[in-house]
Amino acid sequence: MSRDPLVVRARGLWEGLARVPVSFAPTGGVSVVVSPESGMCPVGWVGVVALGGSAIVTVPSERAAVIVRDAVAGLSVDDVVDGVAVREVLPVARVLGPAALAYVSPEAFRPVEAGASTVERLPASHPELRLLERAAGREDAGEAALDEITSPVFVVREHGQVVAAAGYRAWPSRTAHIGVLTAPGARGRGLARVTGSATVAHALAAGLLPQWRARPPASRRVAAVLGFEELGSQLSVDIAG
Repeated sequence: MSRDPLVVRARGLWEGLARVPVSFAPTGGVSVVVSPESGMCPVGWVGVVALGGSAIVTVPSERAAVIVRDAVAGLSVDDVVDGVAVREVLPVARVLGPAALAYVSPEAFRPVEAGASTVERLPASHPELRLLERAAGREDAGEAALDEITSPVFVVREHGQVVAAAGYRAWPSRTAHIGVLTAPGARGRGLARVTGSATVAHALAAGLLPQWRARPPASRRVAAVLGFEELGSQLSVDIAG
């Protein structure tokens, strides 16, 4: 599968999540639409996704649409998912992101061997995963969202405790949204690659499109090792007032 089919599938996912008719412009540019129920961002926020050189933006109201359309008219596609650039043109109260959006095809996937580690499967409701989340901290645990995983959760133990875990949540358009979490004391040793690899292999075997959404550089490096290609970015903005 080449880059273009990946872009097409990824765009189809986010166009559906907009929950109103909208398309990524084939020649670039930014499309702004009103969607109070947008799945691209928290309710009442502005959601921005750039993929393959163009972007779509959902806003919660017509009033917000006027403000946002005027603001983004002078921004490039890259700037519209740049939190700093957006703050310069909009009255921003809070920002989530930007987060890189990366995808991988079966042909590009590069599995990582477990080596000396043993990869086990657990259900997302398993209490040991809650212990891992507490050890990792609220921010990292919230990003991984292991409690929302719909696949098996692939884990690695050390001294009897789960120190790394990964799985995916079933998203629309047959997308597998990957979540990976490693305990602070076990980071930097390739365990995210091992559990992430098992997760991606499971998703691809089911005919799903793996999606890796990452902000920290370390998470982006793990995705790159597994063969993911960054195709765009996502940003959510809460406009003041």
